[in-house]
Amino acid sequence: MGRAKARQAAAELEALQNNVEAEEELSRTQIKKAAEELQKLGGRLVELKKSDLTKVPMSETLQAAVHEAHRLTQNEAKRRHLQYIGKVMRSEDAEAIRQALAVLDSSTDEHRRAFHQLERWRDGLLNNDQSTMQEIISQYPEFDRQQVNNLVRLAKKESSQGKPPSAARKLFKYLRALSEL
Repeated sequence: MGRAKARQAAAELEALQNNVEAEEELSRTQIKKAAEELQKLGGRLVELKKSDLTKVPMSETLQAAVHEAHRLTQNEAKRRHLQYIGKVMRSEDAEAIRQALAVLDSSTDEHRRAFHQLERWRDGLLNNDQSTMQEIISQYPEFDRQQVNNLVRLAKKESSQGKPPSAARKLFKYLRALSEL
C-alpha cells in the first residue's frame, strides 16, 4: 500500500508541474524520468559558481544542499547527495530555476537576448538617446546617471581621438553589473 500512495503522490506532483489531470496515474518510468530530470537540474546548480547561485531563485534548504555538495569530495557521496538534491528539487519551482539557469548559460537564447539588450542600451546611451536613458531608469531605479554620463562623455572623447574604446567597455560592464547578467 505504501508504494501505491507514493506513486499517487508523485503523480499528483507531476500533474501540478505539467498541468495535467491528476487522475491519469503516471507510470513508474515517467516518475523516474521526472526525478532524474530534477536531479540533473540540481547537478547543474552544483556546477555553478557561488556568485551565480545567488541569482537563482531557490529555498534555503536547496541552497544549503547545494553548498554542502561543494564540500563533498568522494564520488559516491556526491552521487548520493545529488539524489538528495533531486528530492529537494521536487518541492521547488523547477521552471523558475530553469529560466534562471538559461539566462546564466551563455549558449542559450535568453542569455543572447539579454546581452543584445545591454548592447542596444550602450549604443543608445552613446548616441544620446533619451528614451534609452528613461527605459533603463524605469527598470533600474538605482541607475547612476552621473557615472553613466561621465562614461558616455569619455567614450565620445576616446572615439574622436581614435583611442581604444575603454570607456565604452566600462559603460557596458556597468550596465551588465546593473542587470546582474
